[in-house]
Amino acid sequence: MTYKYLALGDSYTIGESVAPDERWPHVLQGRLVGDGIKMEVPKIIATTGWTTDELQAAIDKEKPASNYDLVSLLIGVNNQYRGYPIEQYQKEFESLLKQSIAFAANRVERTFVISIPDYGVTPFAADKNPKKIGLELDEYNRLAKSICQRYKVAFIDITPGSRKAVSDESLVAEDGLHPSGKMYKEWVDAAYPTVKSMLK
Repeated sequence: MTYKYLALGDSYTIGESVAPDERWPHVLQGRLVGDGIKMEVPKIIATTGWTTDELQAAIDKEKPASNYDLVSLLIGVNNQYRGYPIEQYQKEFESLLKQSIAFAANRVERTFVISIPDYGVTPFAADKNPKKIGLELDEYNRLAKSICQRYKVAFIDITPGSRKAVSDESLVAEDGLHPSGKMYKEWVDAAYPTVKSMLK
């Protein structure tokens, strides 16, 4: 059997400022293939800058099938960046999560969420109140994790690891904001045991 994977998100999923083969969904697929698990190239619905409502609009337009074997969701950083009400994120994230489960043929055990990394530690955010950014993203992630627990969806917390970028510039892409390929590999390292077990 060859598994089909759908990745939903924003710049962090499409891999802004890194080569296509360094995007974490592609790194994940490659690692699974390396372990003898047949995987199609991921279908990615993600664009830099998208908020929850913009991802929703793209899903409505693309109408993904509901027969994916694996579905991931990573969204919300742009809601925080634009100063949207966190209640909007809470409502729209839950809706997106329910759709993600549906795209995985209603299998919660084939759906997972990646937490929002803390861009407050990057050079881009040095003059943008990094502490406030971190605290707000912690609240976004707390809500997302709570919703995931309610639906019994795996929540993979990469946020603490993302904060290592404050003292390791190799974890940040050349644009000074987005993760580097090295950072994305660390995300896959964090997610891999959970994801691999989903496909057994």
